[in-house]
Amino acid sequence: MGSVRADAALEHLRTICLAYPEAVEHDGGVGTPSFTVREKIFAMRHPHEGRPSMWCKAPQGIQAALVETDPGRYLVPPYVGHRGWVGVWLDVDVDWVEVEGLVDESYRMTAPKRLVAQLG
Repeated sequence: MGSVRADAALEHLRTICLAYPEAVEHDGGVGTPSFTVREKIFAMRHPHEGRPSMWCKAPQGIQAALVETDPGRYLVPPYVGHRGWVGVWLDVDVDWVEVEGLVDESYRMTAPKRLVAQLG
């Protein structure tokens, strides 16, 4: 993936994540930011197998369903995959509506109830 496309994907992800109440971006170094709420990660951009990807928490069963349905678009991320997190490859034609939905679920699973209540 070219750096322009990678930068555009990161900017799109950043726009999605930082729209949430009290969401903060932390620089993980060289294009690997994490997005947190109250110091708990709800999404991150991470290189995996030399490819850019986004990882986030997912409700039980979602990871398996997505990866089995479309392994060219979704992955089980190392380190956190065993906890149900799902990864989305960012060097393919990204379904940003799907990414927004995944990030929304992850934020709701991570944020305090008071902040989730602000979402409606």
